Amino acid sequence: MHRRTFLAATSALAATSLVPAVSLAADADVLTAPWTGPYGGVPPFDKVKVADFAPAIEAAMAQELAEIDAIAANPAPPTFENTITALERTGDVKNRVDTLYGIWSGTLSTPEMRAVEKVMAPKDAAHGDKILQNAPLFKRIEAVYEARSTSGLTAEQQRLSWLYWNRFVRAGAKLSPEAKTRVGAINQELANHFTTFNQNLLADETDYVLYLRTEAELSGLPKDVRDAAAAAAQERGHKDEFAILNTRSSIDPFLTYSTRRDLREKVWRTFYSRGDNGDSHDNNAVIKKILKLRVERARLLGYPTHAHWRLENAMAKTPDNAMALMMRVWPSAIARVGEEVAEMQAIADKEHAGLRIEPWDYRYYAEKVRAQRYNLDMNEVKGYLQLDKLREGMFWASGQIYGFTYHPVTDVPVAHPDIKVWEVKGADGAHVGLWYFDPYVRAGKRSGAWMNAYRTQETFRGKITTIVSNNANFVKGAPGEPILISWDDATTMFHEFGHALHGLNSAVNYPSLSGTAVPRDYVEFPSQVNENWLATPEVLNRFALHHKTGKPIPPALIAKIEKAHTFRQGFDVTEYLSSALIDMKLHLAGDADIDPDAFEREELKKLGMPRELPMRHRTPQFQHIFASDGYSAGYYSYLWSEVLAHDAYGAFTEATGPYDKAVAKRLHDRIMSIGNTVDPAEAYRSFRGRDPDVKAYLIDKGFPTT
Repeated sequence: MHRRTFLAATSALAATSLVPAVSLAADADVLTAPWTGPYGGVPPFDKVKVADFAPAIEAAMAQELAEIDAIAANPAPPTFENTITALERTGDVKNRVDTLYGIWSGTLSTPEMRAVEKVMAPKDAAHGDKILQNAPLFKRIEAVYEARSTSGLTAEQQRLSWLYWNRFVRAGAKLSPEAKTRVGAINQELANHFTTFNQNLLADETDYVLYLRTEAELSGLPKDVRDAAAAAAQERGHKDEFAILNTRSSIDPFLTYSTRRDLREKVWRTFYSRGDNGDSHDNNAVIKKILKLRVERARLLGYPTHAHWRLENAMAKTPDNAMALMMRVWPSAIARVGEEVAEMQAIADKEHAGLRIEPWDYRYYAEKVRAQRYNLDMNEVKGYLQLDKLREGMFWASGQIYGFTYHPVTDVPVAHPDIKVWEVKGADGAHVGLWYFDPYVRAGKRSGAWMNAYRTQETFRGKITTIVSNNANFVKGAPGEPILISWDDATTMFHEFGHALHGLNSAVNYPSLSGTAVPRDYVEFPSQVNENWLATPEVLNRFALHHKTGKPIPPALIAKIEKAHTFRQGFDVTEYLSSALIDMKLHLAGDADIDPDAFEREELKKLGMPRELPMRHRTPQFQHIFASDGYSAGYYSYLWSEVLAHDAYGAFTEATGPYDKAVAKRLHDRIMSIGNTVDPAEAYRSFRGRDPDVKAYLIDKGFPTT
């Protein structure tokens, strides 16, 4: 059955069909055919044509439905083998097509591609409902599920039986025919709206570019930021100019270093107005429709709100539990913002700047505070943070913890020349999987950083290894110059690589339980715990090498970084947590007639949101929750998972340190390798010996623990 892993990544498995393949035109057949080549087969990126996607998807859907119908119509009594295992064998063609389709829609978008998305999104939603609302199929699944504890199944097989039963029930398998029809219609409408939201946001990120031309306009910008802006302008045909793109990786350094307050305000307003400009790309009307449809669907399925439906299978279980954790942290976060703003205002007053700190001033004056209080210039630190060297550092640290080694390969096709590929091997030298790295911003690529799984690991059909990717939006510098990134960007690299490691470590039988296929508020745990290895002396001394001298970062500078560890945590936590709170409040509001802008403004006021900073993701640009159902009523999960991550890392520090072999083995055996074969709460207790404690998180942020 068609499976999706973290952040819309898809599984693409070796083809095994229960029925003859559906015929397909020769050109589109390239997208559906089993992958060939080395490493168990690789995606045929070099043969993709956008015009082939629609017919390939149509054929793949027909193939999967034929496979599903064969299972549902099986006259033999339902067993795990002829029902659940059979389902695990379906959808291979669909998975292969969707892997390619997802890469083109997310990283190589064009008007032609966006037109295909508009047509195919509702069809894909309808296809999923045909499977999940198949009554004869569900009857067989339920029979296997009800006999799971008495039919000799292993624990993993029982878990998989529950997963299928639960997935079908939550999708409406037990509803009346009329209710099923309405749920299906809602899902198709939502698919259309998600596509519209995504394309509106991409348009604003692509179309709004600030071009700088004079030295006065560049005032304060370090050389690497200027070089990146020059390269971005050159790519867009603006020779001898400098482009500040409407993406976070471009605007953050500008807001941090530009001395031109007028331009900082212009850039800030443009970025935080994405999807909210009252034009043809405005997302507010789309959001209203999405919220209404979600609550209608939740009620049809028997839940009071979309939030209750979404959290039922999460670690948090209920919206109340998620809200309780967020509100445990919120007062400390906004109190710290008040302290940070006071320090910034004092510097502005001392400089006779004649201003009151505004959101476009926060990063700029925060850097002044950092330099004054800690004698720490993060631009100096940046000189030691070369993208390629940090990638090597990620490889090395994962080798120490998990035994992996990485070997560049050039014999596989890629979707874009910027993408590089490595073979990953285990401590025994055996092939583990492939890692694709797509690091740079480009037109048609969605903003942010993420992990995908092109193929998930499994063993029940033989050893099938995973293929994973990490994707980012770093801005290229001058030709031949190393790419220098910020400390925050380096942390993000280690974070996303943690997701990839989750997939690479997977050692389960069934693909639906593999790798990152875990609850939303648990999937961020492995990635967030991986962030901790960046700051270890072992990584910094080996890989934080100055881009000119090649010398390692000085111990004194590392000490300053450690001393400033809790700096600006008020901003960072409040920026994130305000978005998580608004997400939850939007989805607990029932069928209220919500004006997104007004709701955001009024709820933030109730929360006491500091006026000097915005949400990290304002509602009209909140891709996590409105470009799919993915993180809807689930953005809190980063906090939930970060609590787990800090508590888990404590197991290392309580032992011999970050590279303690015994703790690393326990992390591998009880967390990273088992996917979703065990309930996450049980898995965590098995690793840590107890439930997680929020105290480590609060200490890390420098917040009160009582």
